[in-house]
Amino acid sequence: MKIWTLLTAALSTVAAVTTAHAGTKFVIGATAVPHAEILEFIKPIVAKEGVDLDIRVFSDYIQPNAQLVSKELDGNYYQYRPFLNDYNRERGTNLVPIVPVHIEPFVAYSTKITSVDQLKDGATVAIPNDPVNGGRGLLLLQKIGVIKLKGKPELESPEDPLPTLKDILDNPKHLKITELESALLPRALEQVDLAALNGNYVFESKLPLEKSLYIDRGQDGRNIWGEYLVVRPEEKDRADVKIIAKVLNSDATREFIKTHYQGQIYPAF
Repeated sequence: MKIWTLLTAALSTVAAVTTAHAGTKFVIGATAVPHAEILEFIKPIVAKEGVDLDIRVFSDYIQPNAQLVSKELDGNYYQYRPFLNDYNRERGTNLVPIVPVHIEPFVAYSTKITSVDQLKDGATVAIPNDPVNGGRGLLLLQKIGVIKLKGKPELESPEDPLPTLKDILDNPKHLKITELESALLPRALEQVDLAALNGNYVFESKLPLEKSLYIDRGQDGRNIWGEYLVVRPEEKDRADVKIIAKVLNSDATREFIKTHYQGQIYPAF
């Protein structure tokens, strides 16, 4: 019986390795910068282990999850856990995070003023229109001292609720807070006085990060804002998923993030 058990285990291991090394195709969704760039870096590395990475680039935050649920994608890499938790909760899905890869900044940006103190009474401020990034935008406005919110000033876990416009307790400058799709915010900078921007769209739009009025680095010690590789639950133990996760969390990828992005984003592992 013991010999049979060992033989079965060995065959299972061989089968898993063979599956990964047979040239399996893995279709993964990502936003352009830095996610797709990091995936392009690991593509030749995972290819040596038998995984053909097919990278599909998206400009929004909904389709990479929607297409993962509909099985048009095998995985995605573009989101942090608060966003994933909200997506699963609102749509009754159960997509799972595998490994965190990087952390990127979330910034207050303006092309009209050079200091938060210059923000005038009645100024227009834009935040993302999805519940998670919009809530993070409100927390950012609180950090720079222009509004006051109910509840905690920071998330303590990825499951904590984020604030909404209804949670604003004080708005002394009578700011007009408008919600726009995250991808559109860089293009709206000329129409608003200040915007809360996700780091990936700052980089994609080639906005100088150092000109931000405030930079939230997202390094809170709890990895709440780490960007994750995500798959469907039934496929989290696939051999190719394990290979991709291993390479995304490798020393080579850490060094690529550090050197290529020069401190603008940070390894989350």
